[in-house]
Amino acid sequence: MTTPYLIQLGLTAILAFYVAWNLGANDVANSMGTSVGSKAVTLRQALIIAGTLEFTGAVLFGRRVSSTLATEVVNPELFAQTPQLLLLGMVSVLLACGLWLQIATSQGLPVASSHAVVGAIAGFSWLAMGIDAVDWKNIGMISLAWVVTPVVSGILAIAFYSLLKWGILDRPQPLMQLREWIPWLSAAIISVFGVIVLPTLFDTPFFASLPLPRHDLILATGGLAAVGLTMVSWRNLENSQVSSNPNLTSPIEKQLGRFQVISACFVAFAHGSNDVGNAIAPLAAIAFILRTGTVPLIGIDVPLWILVLGGVGIVTGLAVLGKNVIATIGEGIISLQPSSGFCAEIATATTILFASRLGIPVSTSHALVGGVIGIGLIQSWQKVRFETVRSIILAWVVTLPAAGGLGATIFLGLRWLFLKA
Repeated sequence: MTTPYLIQLGLTAILAFYVAWNLGANDVANSMGTSVGSKAVTLRQALIIAGTLEFTGAVLFGRRVSSTLATEVVNPELFAQTPQLLLLGMVSVLLACGLWLQIATSQGLPVASSHAVVGAIAGFSWLAMGIDAVDWKNIGMISLAWVVTPVVSGILAIAFYSLLKWGILDRPQPLMQLREWIPWLSAAIISVFGVIVLPTLFDTPFFASLPLPRHDLILATGGLAAVGLTMVSWRNLENSQVSSNPNLTSPIEKQLGRFQVISACFVAFAHGSNDVGNAIAPLAAIAFILRTGTVPLIGIDVPLWILVLGGVGIVTGLAVLGKNVIATIGEGIISLQPSSGFCAEIATATTILFASRLGIPVSTSHALVGGVIGIGLIQSWQKVRFETVRSIILAWVVTLPAAGGLGATIFLGLRWLFLKA
C-alpha cells in the first residue's frame, strides 16, 4: 500500500467515524428513548445496554446491510469512466450527513440517517450527472414512507395499549390477569423481535453447517426463549416488591418495564446491524475506488475494520451526545410509564418488520415517534406536547432537501478544489 493511498483512506475513515458518531448520537435514541422516559432504566444503563448491543450488531451482522447504497439512488455505471468523481461524491455524502445529523442532535431532534444519506447522494449525483442520474422512484418511496410509517405505528400502538388496558390494567384483579397474560406477552416479544434477529443469526456459516433446517432452528430457539422468558417473568412477578420509584409503584409496571427493556435490546441490536451501513457504505465505496481505481458496480465485501470503525463511532456518539435525542423521544412528547412505553416499542418493531418484509424503506425514528404519539392520543391528547411534535416533523420534512443541498454544495467545492472542473 502506498503512502498516498493510506493517507486518503485514513482521512475518509475519519469522516466515516464522524458520521457514525452523529448517527449514534441521534438514531440510537430509537431503541432506548421510551425505556428512559418510562423510568424502566436509567440514562446510564440505557447508554451501556444500547452501546453494547449496537456495537455487537454492527460488527457481527453489519455486512447484511447493503454495501452499495449508492446504487439505490444513483446509477454507478454513469461514473464508470470517472471513478474520482464518485469518490469525491461519497466524501461529500459523509460530510453532509455528519453535519446534518450533528445539527439535528444539537437540537434534540430525531431524524432518519438513511434519509440524510439518500438526500446527500441524490444531491451530488444530480449536480454531477444531471437530473436523470437520480432514481426519483426510490426518492418518492422514501417520502411516502415518511407519511405512512408513523401513522401505521401510531395505530398499532393504540391497538396494543387498548388490548393491554382491556386485558390487564383495567381489570378488578390486574395482577392475576398479568400472570395469565405473561406467556402471550413473552411469545409476542420473541416472535416480533426474533424474526428480526434470528434469521440474521442463522445465516452465519456456523449455523448453516448444522444438520437441522434453518426454519427449525429459528422455531426451536424462539420457542425455548419464550418458555424461558415466561418462567423468569412469573418468578419475578411473585418476588416483586413495590418500588420507591414513583413511576414503578406496582408489580405490574415493574414487569412490563422488564418486557420493555428486553424489546429495546432487540431493537438496539437490529438497529446496529442495519443502520451502520449509513455511515460505512460510502467509506466502503471509497476504499474500493482507492484500491482498484474502478467504480463498484455490484456488491462490495465490507472489510471487518470498517465494520468495527462504524460500531465504535456509533457507541462513542451515543455515549457523548445521545442523551439529547433520548430525552426528546422519551420525555419531550408525553410522559410514559413502562406499560405505555412497552406498547410503543412493540408497535415500532412490528411496523419496521412488516415494512422490511415488503421491501419498503422506512425509518425507525419515524415509527417510534408515531407510536409514542399514538399512546399519547389514547391516554390524553391534551398531554401531548404538540410543539415538540411539530419540531420533529419539521426536521423530518427538511432532512432530504437539506442533506441534498449540503451534499451538492460540498461536492461542488471539492470538485473545484481537486478536479478544477
